[in-house]
Amino acid sequence: MSTHQNNKRLQVVILAAGEGKRMYSTLPKVLHPFLGKPILAQVIQTASQLNPEKIHVICGHAQEKIRAAFPQGSLHWIEQTQQLGTGHAVAQALPFLKDDEQVLVLAGDVPLISRESLEQLIEKTSAQELGLILAEFSDPSGLGRVIRDKKNNIISITEDRDCDESQKKIREIYSGILLAPAKLLKEWLPKLSNSNSQKEYYLTEIISFAVKSGVSICSITVKDEYEVYGINDRYQLITLERYAQTRKAEQLLRAGVVIRDPARFDLRGDLTIGKDVVIDVNVIFEGQVSIGNHCQIGSNVVIRNTKIGDNVTIKENCVIEEATIGSHSIVGPFARVRPETHLAESVHIGNFVEIKKSTIAEGSKVNHLSYVGDAIIGKHVNVGAGTITCNYDGVNKYQTIIEDDVFIGSDTQLIAPVKVGKGATIGAGATICKDAPADQLTISARQQKSIPGWKRPEKDKES
Repeated sequence: MSTHQNNKRLQVVILAAGEGKRMYSTLPKVLHPFLGKPILAQVIQTASQLNPEKIHVICGHAQEKIRAAFPQGSLHWIEQTQQLGTGHAVAQALPFLKDDEQVLVLAGDVPLISRESLEQLIEKTSAQELGLILAEFSDPSGLGRVIRDKKNNIISITEDRDCDESQKKIREIYSGILLAPAKLLKEWLPKLSNSNSQKEYYLTEIISFAVKSGVSICSITVKDEYEVYGINDRYQLITLERYAQTRKAEQLLRAGVVIRDPARFDLRGDLTIGKDVVIDVNVIFEGQVSIGNHCQIGSNVVIRNTKIGDNVTIKENCVIEEATIGSHSIVGPFARVRPETHLAESVHIGNFVEIKKSTIAEGSKVNHLSYVGDAIIGKHVNVGAGTITCNYDGVNKYQTIIEDDVFIGSDTQLIAPVKVGKGATIGAGATICKDAPADQLTISARQQKSIPGWKRPEKDKES
């Protein structure tokens, strides 16, 4: 079954109504961040890759918060007013399903399920069969066990709480993901009983219905148990997050990236990366990040939604967000590059420098203890230590323009709106509140004077 075009026969139902009590949080479980996105977002993204006719999300607890986190209109939200089990949850979607459709049921707390596994399930399961995704767990505690007959046919799924001692030893588990004909779901779900330890209507009871009805059960087994690992508490969340990060680091390493310590690497988004890139420890990438060839990323760096050119060095302890860094540039250490900043080629941003909403042209340097905001800086400009563009008057923000080949002396204040002409020199300690002409020295410091007989104050003696 092709998933490259819209699949009009496939409906996806995502179960996301649980409260997640074991998270001990006011935030719904499916909204807790995983790889930089809510857990549920990971599941929705994977489901979308199948191009189904519709994605239905069953929500109940804190549904307003969940819906607010996904403002896009392509999702169909269905409320489960009472949380009476997985079977009851899927039943809420029945009025929106047609008899000739296939229904893929996903768990909203299983974020690593892959498109490949789902496609395999769809391709292997015929329109008249029930399809299940299974796994072998080293520790299956808490998970539904797959019960087979002597001929190895699946005959039921038994929830962990309802397993006897022999069944608890079974390591084959049901992932919570299944594919079923909508027509059969409409027939089976109203027949579910809640005669179990939880007094809930389990979706897994339909397996026994299928067996009794002579409906074939098709299954695939994922090789990696973490792919169907569900998140119920914060320990499971961080365990799965660290596993996923290690896997991402391994993929990058095999693609030629140098990662100094894969255990101290975090990718919380999407990373496009060139050749011969070195990433030191404790680097965090968030959102959409692209890095060119021959770049060096120092330790303790955060890079968010940023494009970095070739041969760039980002030194230690920098924060860069929503910016463009040109080739052969150097940033840091201890620099902050804020949104809407565009650095051209061979720009140097040094220690304890903050750049915000500014464009800096080729070969310019802001190397020490400076703030540059709402500025346009030309080529081959040198901004001295302690320089500040005073862009905010308490109400409005204004722009500073510094043309090519300007030298700004240390401890200069540029009171925007102001323009410094090409080739100008600004003397150290100047306060510039009017345009400075090109090719001239502009100063504003008072004449130096010494006061004879002045003495430093002494510390008061303790009584």
